[in-house]
Amino acid sequence: MGGILNAIEISSRGLSAQRAKMNVIAQNMANAETTETAEGGPYRRKRVIISEDKQRVSFKSALGKASTALARTHSGHRYGRTLSAQNKSEVNSVDHKEIEESKDGYRLVHDPTHPNADEEGFVKMPNIDVITEMVDMMTASRAYEANTSVISAAKKMANDALDI
Repeated sequence: MGGILNAIEISSRGLSAQRAKMNVIAQNMANAETTETAEGGPYRRKRVIISEDKQRVSFKSALGKASTALARTHSGHRYGRTLSAQNKSEVNSVDHKEIEESKDGYRLVHDPTHPNADEEGFVKMPNIDVITEMVDMMTASRAYEANTSVISAAKKMANDALDI
């Protein structure tokens, strides 16, 4: 059951990270035309930095813990062979700890009628491309759906195991 709960925990972190991405993308799209912010100047595009959680567990260690739990239920569940050195891949989780502002410049748009236009009629506009934001939103949405599918599959496995 621990493996199923780990899968749910990892997927829930993924859900949280993708939700944060979608919120920041929506904020970017809402401010695509904002030329003046409280900090001064046009709005700057933001993005969520997703990084790995530093709590690493080797595959061999995770499998060992799972087989120990299985051995408690029935001795025949324990793996009869030793794990090879090639199974040293690591199981990582994701975390979103940082929202970073873009360092890119602004777009200059010629609009002499705009209240924030300079002497030559140019307005500094945010460096946001709505098409890029939409693609990022679709990607985050698909990743969110994938994580919900993993949680649903883990719940189904747990229910099926209880029916045995």
